[in-house]
Amino acid sequence: MSEFVLYAQMGFWHIINWEGLDHILFVTALCLRYLWTDWKQLLVMVTAFTIGHSVTLALSTLQFIHFSRNWTEFLIAATILITAFSNLTVKDFRFTAKLPLIYFFALIFGLIHGLGFSSALKSFVGKDQSIVLPLLAFNLGLEAGQLIIVAIVLLLSFVLVRLIGFNRREFLVFVSGAIAAVALQMAIERLPVHKNTTDAAFVAASLPLANNNCLIYSERKNDTIIH
Repeated sequence: MSEFVLYAQMGFWHIINWEGLDHILFVTALCLRYLWTDWKQLLVMVTAFTIGHSVTLALSTLQFIHFSRNWTEFLIAATILITAFSNLTVKDFRFTAKLPLIYFFALIFGLIHGLGFSSALKSFVGKDQSIVLPLLAFNLGLEAGQLIIVAIVLLLSFVLVRLIGFNRREFLVFVSGAIAAVALQMAIERLPVHKNTTDAAFVAASLPLANNNCLIYSERKNDTIIH
C-alpha cells in the first residue's frame, strides 16, 4: 500500500508542480470557456481527455508503442497553442453543435499528453519492477491533480465573471492569449528541427576552429622534426 501511495503522489506532483506547467496550461485552456453551470459538458470533455492520456500512458509505459520524446514535448506545446487559439475564436458560449468535435480533440490531445506522462513514469520505475501497480497509482495521482486544476479554473472564472463582473469573453480572450504566447515560445524551443539546426550550426561554426588547430599542430610538429 505504501508503494501505491508513493506512485500516486508522484503522479499528483508531476502535474501540479512547475515541471507539469505544460499540462497545467493545457487543462486551463481546455476549461476556460466553461463555468460551473456547464459542468456536464466539462465532465464529458475532461473524461475524454482522461481516456486519451490513460491509453497512451499505459501503452507507452508497457513498451507497446514508442515515440520520440522530443516530438512528444513539441506536440504537447502544440496542443496548448491550438486549444488556446480556439478560445480566441469563441464569439458566444452556445457551442452545443460543436461539442462532439471538442470532445474528439480532447481525446486526441489526451493521447499526446499520455506519451509525456509515460516518460515521467518510466524514469521512476525500475527495469525489473512490475509496472501494473505503479501505472495505476501514477494515473490516479494525475487525475487527482487534474481535478484540482479544473476546480481552481472554475472557481476563478466564477469569482471574476459572476461575482466581480468581468466580461466573460474578454476574460477568455485575455487568459487564452497569455497561454497562447507561452505555448508558442514552448513550441519554438521544443521544435526538434530547431534543435537539429542549432546543433548543425554549432558543428559548422566549430569546423574552421578545429581545422585551424590541426594546422597549427601540424606546423609545430614539422618544426620539431626539422630542429
